[in-house]
Amino acid sequence: MAGQTGAGQTGADPGLAEPGALCAQQGHRTYARRWVFLLIVSLVSCSNAMLWLSFAPVADIIAEHFVLSMAQINWLSLVYLVVSTLFGLVAIWVLDSVGLREATILGSWLNFAGSVLRIMPCVVVGTQNPFAFLMGGQSLCALAQSLVIFSPAKVAALWFPEHQRATANMLTTISNPLGVLVANMLSPALVKKGEDILLMLSVYAIPAGVVCLLSTICLRESVPPTPPSAGAASSTSEKFLDGLKLLVRNKAYVILAVCFGGCIGISYSFSTLLQQILCASGYSSGFSGLCGALFIAFGILGALALGPYVDRTKHFTEATKIGLCLVSLACMAFALVSLLQGQALALATTCSLLGLFGFSVTPVAMELAVECSFPVGEGAAVGLIFVLGQVEGIFIMLAMMALTVQCSERSFSTCQQGEDPLDWTASVLLMAGLCNLFSCILVLFFHTSYRRLQAESGKSSSTAVGGADSRRGVDRGGAGRAGVLGPSRATPECKAGASLEDPREPQSPHPICCRATPRAQGPAATDAPSRPGGLAGSVLASRFIDQAGPHSSFSSPWVIT
Repeated sequence: MAGQTGAGQTGADPGLAEPGALCAQQGHRTYARRWVFLLIVSLVSCSNAMLWLSFAPVADIIAEHFVLSMAQINWLSLVYLVVSTLFGLVAIWVLDSVGLREATILGSWLNFAGSVLRIMPCVVVGTQNPFAFLMGGQSLCALAQSLVIFSPAKVAALWFPEHQRATANMLTTISNPLGVLVANMLSPALVKKGEDILLMLSVYAIPAGVVCLLSTICLRESVPPTPPSAGAASSTSEKFLDGLKLLVRNKAYVILAVCFGGCIGISYSFSTLLQQILCASGYSSGFSGLCGALFIAFGILGALALGPYVDRTKHFTEATKIGLCLVSLACMAFALVSLLQGQALALATTCSLLGLFGFSVTPVAMELAVECSFPVGEGAAVGLIFVLGQVEGIFIMLAMMALTVQCSERSFSTCQQGEDPLDWTASVLLMAGLCNLFSCILVLFFHTSYRRLQAESGKSSSTAVGGADSRRGVDRGGAGRAGVLGPSRATPECKAGASLEDPREPQSPHPICCRATPRAQGPAATDAPSRPGGLAGSVLASRFIDQAGPHSSFSSPWVIT
């Protein structure tokens, strides 16, 4: 079980500590092997992202060695978006209906097979069409991405308790940009000339094989024997097609999916085309790789800070809206600076800010999608956003490529593909304009309640409290104060000697259960009597309400009463 202590625990009561034990009072339990599952899913996602963008940082050298056009090289990355779009709904069905374990193992094998197929043009003598092998390998990896990239919210919901979900989602989600970071740094370091391509492809195939072996051996079950939360017990309570219909009819979810999906598409386009944009302004492939690495590194740092904060405060909506506004400002700065020569420091700074504000908010937005669409399955809620993001990414990338014009007088260009350098002015301005449009729509029109938190608090409560707030229900802006807290009842008495899974045996009162109320369950008041040497058993409803803003459901994971 989890061994963390409550935030409000005092030194006088060292035994109150364990959220896992308190969850078990309600029939919930956490398992240490949840971290193994999270690690394997993260490693598969990281390896897959490395394979996705392994060509982009050295696109000009790849094109020259295999005698390909830059459009063909771009399609090696773009195929990820096309395949994930075509098979996205199938992947969602596999996640929600077949199982998380099966989806992860299948994804790891597809990922490994694709990495091996990409090596064939370099080891088979006299290959007539190397592009077919490269595209085939990338397509298999793209199928794997469909199964893996939708998984973080599912892993967090099925295996982690309420006070760890956002952090678990964050840790799994950042593994994908971590793979992009490794690719941006490793590809330019490995490939200096065409003969180095075999080494690069082989290096990327090694982690894919190791992760494939680990997932096949170590993953034994899709869900734990006992769910870690009430939300996990109700996960995927809607059938697949019924869930999709509910998502399409959910106005808040549609706005989030279109706007944040558009930002995902912009991120895909930025990562794929960054080297080509910067080489046209005279920057080297090494510097382009550095900018891509800073983009990811600062995103990971931002996510590591934002995930635990959102776990504690439940400010999903505020974090998402503020993050996208800051992304829009950084994107406008990049659109202007990337067109100038000799602005290496400014470019590195804008790329860092783009990652810091953009990638860090991604796991928060995924949790927000699950909250506003509950009880639809997590795979469907998150997967549909990524599918839309990939569709929008395809159109954004194609539009950016179509808006480029050849500019032969750019003698300062460092592009090496043998063609006249391209002018990306209209393309980067389009990217900045779309980013601002999506952010404005989300900020102005997105309002939702946190349905999963409401359901979890409602399962442990039966009488409404909180006066007028509880009668009004959910605030339009966020988690809804008393609407999230839901009805309340007296905390059931635990009996000493009873198991935590069934604490109803008629014996003496259990001191831990009578002293602590799990905040994640959301009761606004308890009437359990005070115990000698213990704490009073009543909690004021106002302690559960964050007066600072309407979205704040809880101010800490646990309240000691």
